[in-house]
Amino acid sequence: MACNLPDSGSIRPQSVTWPKPACPVSVGSSSLADVTTTQDPGQAAARPTTTRTWLPVAAVATTLVLWASAFVAIRHLGDDFSAGPLALGRNAVGALALLALALPRFRRPGPGQWWRLVVIGLLWYAVYNVALNEGEQHVDAGTASLVLQSAPVMVALLAAVFLGERFTATKAVGLALAIAGVGLISTSGSGSGDPGSDLLGVLLCALAALVYAVSLIVQKPLMATLPAVEVTAVACAVGAVACLPWAGRLVDEAAAAPTSSVLWMVYLGLFPTAIGFTCYAYALNHMPASNLAVTTYLIPVITIVMAWLLLDETPASLAYVGGVVTLVGVSIARRRPRAVPAA
Repeated sequence: MACNLPDSGSIRPQSVTWPKPACPVSVGSSSLADVTTTQDPGQAAARPTTTRTWLPVAAVATTLVLWASAFVAIRHLGDDFSAGPLALGRNAVGALALLALALPRFRRPGPGQWWRLVVIGLLWYAVYNVALNEGEQHVDAGTASLVLQSAPVMVALLAAVFLGERFTATKAVGLALAIAGVGLISTSGSGSGDPGSDLLGVLLCALAALVYAVSLIVQKPLMATLPAVEVTAVACAVGAVACLPWAGRLVDEAAAAPTSSVLWMVYLGLFPTAIGFTCYAYALNHMPASNLAVTTYLIPVITIVMAWLLLDETPASLAYVGGVVTLVGVSIARRRPRAVPAA
């Protein structure tokens, strides 16, 4: 159910050209915000500002669509791949694609950065994917995406503690509502029809949300000094290594699965993982972590529509209620306090 793909822009030794990018990924230490284009001299002064404005927005939009499709793809692959092997296959494909971009201009991370990369790889790319994959064995794609919407308020709380971002009373109310919404979803009976199995699925998705929030906070400082594509590539490779114990089962399940399912697994690695996470990392470097995280409230809407069209499944009625409560909580948490006029 997670859209891992984007450069920090802190070091720009030269401009690069990238034909028709699917998202604003970075190559080496240069950002696509630096791509040179032919333009009218009279517009030269205005163009850079416009580019810097729309690139992060495009990165976020790309991430939302790709991550929404990941929920549907994971649910579709549940009959052919178990949680661990699917996480390994997805991370392996994503790591290969990202390393091909990052290695030509790889910048060696500093001693204080390696631990962050390892933690992100273990949590966001290994634990998150395994928990999400197993969770979607028990609940439908739309329900899983609704549970994941508790993550933004977790990010807001953690950002206040570790990044110095403000955690106001309004955000506290939003957090409480988000937790209540997840509680409603957990009792909705979405998925297998077995209450125990459904609850397990919701708890696994909630674990994925918590891991996502922690990983986002750990990753934030890296984006000021390292190219986003490098951060994503190294973390994805760490996640793949962590999932290697499932290598034997992946080979067996891939051999037994239809070709279409294997291609869907490759899709998960290339698009939601490689492109999605890099675009998200790019956007993270251009806006506050808590503000960026709440943009994911659109993912459940996209996911539910995709799941209805492609899988002919929708969440239970109570799950919609819980989802609305969760999204209201997220909306409240993202509100900024009004400025008080000077006396």
